[in-house]
Amino acid sequence: MAKRRPKKLTDQIRQAIDDSGLTRYRIAQDTGIDESALAKFYNRKRGLSLDNLDELCGYLGLRITADTRPSQRKGK
Repeated sequence: MAKRRPKKLTDQIRQAIDDSGLTRYRIAQDTGIDESALAKFYNRKRGLSLDNLDELCGYLGLRITADTRPSQRKGK
């Protein structure tokens, strides 16, 4: 049975942007993130700073949780 690779965090953030129903322009305006930087992040052209990711995730109501299922942990 092949292991299923978890979705990347950045892909999950992009999905949350889509799911929000808001335009990237609106998100950029509300968060203070440069619109072109957000567009480049969304289109996988470049990343965002940790400060911008913090702002974006807070705005979208996202938080990181660890998957602690025993079958996923290495070395245990």
